Amino acid sequence: MREICTGGNYKYVISAYDEPIARVKPGEVVTFFTEDAFEGAVKTEDDLPCKVRGPWVNPQVGPIYIEGAAPGDTLAIHILDIQPGRSYGWSSLGRNFGGLVANPNTPMLNPPLEERMWIYQYQDGMMVHDSQLTFPWDPFIGTIATAPDKEAVRSDYPFRQGGNMDVSDVKPGNILYLPVSVDGAYFFAGDCHAKQGDGEVCGAAIEIAGKLTLRFEVVKGKALKNPRIESPEELICVGSEKPMEEAARIAYLELLDWMVELGWDRLRAYQCMSHEVKMYVGNIVNPRYSMVAKIKKSVACRAGRS
Repeated sequence: MREICTGGNYKYVISAYDEPIARVKPGEVVTFFTEDAFEGAVKTEDDLPCKVRGPWVNPQVGPIYIEGAAPGDTLAIHILDIQPGRSYGWSSLGRNFGGLVANPNTPMLNPPLEERMWIYQYQDGMMVHDSQLTFPWDPFIGTIATAPDKEAVRSDYPFRQGGNMDVSDVKPGNILYLPVSVDGAYFFAGDCHAKQGDGEVCGAAIEIAGKLTLRFEVVKGKALKNPRIESPEELICVGSEKPMEEAARIAYLELLDWMVELGWDRLRAYQCMSHEVKMYVGNIVNPRYSMVAKIKKSVACRAGRS
């Protein structure tokens, strides 16, 4: 296993315009440290967002150059493990950030929310603040992407090649599939979470530093439109857009396309999805929302039956 060192040099824009920090061969297992959303600035509960949040959030490790990846391919990221990068994580309330408050995109007359910070200690597989606010360690990668071919995307935005999706299925044991638009894929990851409910409604999960262990594979000649995830039991697709119904349509259509690739007639797949697909909100607080559609493999593999 190979460890990649960032030297503390994190990126806040996902693009192909920076020099790669490492080159990785397909099949190689790598591990690296990621910082939390405020790059380690939170030390106590007095460190309110207004005091420690800079102009950018979600520091990213990258870009990592994946050898052999080319435009039109798919990058398969095997998420092998996520370990805590330090003994605590945090969650917060921001003045104008969250699903139930006014924000710059939806201004209102009500005053800003009172800011708060909660520190959670990692103890025996739990994230513990007090007897009420105690949650199981259930980590995933909040921001993960390959670079687009021309534009640069902020690390707090989700987009068709991943980004800040905040999807809890991007977790150990699963495989994330992302489109490749540039030679080398230019892979980025960061913004790990110890625990998050659907939607990340207050604007912050339990934000953590993490130590990721990943393995990369390149699927040659397989072009995706949007992120896909494979778990041992399910096929999962992510759509990111605003309004929310557009994100849902993107996720549904990506899943339908996947079923067709498995041998389904398109309209029969559409009929099946109406009865079997589950959907949840990844994120409802980002500039684009992320919706997640999933179906059991046992159903998706019925292709050809009648």
